[in-house]
Amino acid sequence: MVEQKAFVLHVRPYQENQQLVELLTEHDGKVSALVYVGQSKRSIKKALLQPFLPLNVAFKENGSQNTSLRMLTRIEANSKSYALTKNSLYSAFYLNELLVRLLTDDIICETLFSQYQLTITALSQGLAIAPQLRAFELSLLDELGLSLDFTPIFEENSEHVAGFYYVVEQGFIPAYHYAIKNITTPWFNTVHLQAIAEQNYDIRKSELAGVEQTFKLLMRQIFHHLLEGKPLNSRKLFVMKKYKKE
Repeated sequence: MVEQKAFVLHVRPYQENQQLVELLTEHDGKVSALVYVGQSKRSIKKALLQPFLPLNVAFKENGSQNTSLRMLTRIEANSKSYALTKNSLYSAFYLNELLVRLLTDDIICETLFSQYQLTITALSQGLAIAPQLRAFELSLLDELGLSLDFTPIFEENSEHVAGFYYVVEQGFIPAYHYAIKNITTPWFNTVHLQAIAEQNYDIRKSELAGVEQTFKLLMRQIFHHLLEGKPLNSRKLFVMKKYKKE
């Protein structure tokens, strides 16, 4: 039983005095495990099973017929919980939901774990949210084997190209001026895509806003496809907040 760092992604009741927890771990990737929490409402284990709290955990194989689940045998906090509020908190829940829904269990993804921790740290420090989410989304796409290849944006760009649209598993495809009226897939500004590819954000504010919007729409399109069009519950938090303000 090797101890490793971990974060809780999702918890739900399983059987009497047990909970099923999904964790992102440093060495084993996403792990689904059972944990005995006891009957007491003041259970220490139950108190530790919360998102955004850095943990040290250890597992053993589950001896029951459901061999896909492990048993969480040791759990302790290794530092204080990250202080997340409002949009930063909603964004952190968005990360968790993407991992729960898209990441396969028991696949080593140490780079993604590091990026998750960096992103949570940045969100807790009040840094600009959009760049943090985009960096994490790119890291997740890398882990899923869907890294973005921006080569066509530079090699196939010409005066005949209005922009580029993106097709999952095919990549960026030129949107020619003569054909854009017949293209139903949204296409993106070439200059914006080049800035994203080069991570060049040292531009005027008016242009930066366009680049960030393009990046957001591109990621939304890709993840909409990966999620098979099923809505994210975490995104509803932003909608609810907007509704309350109105």
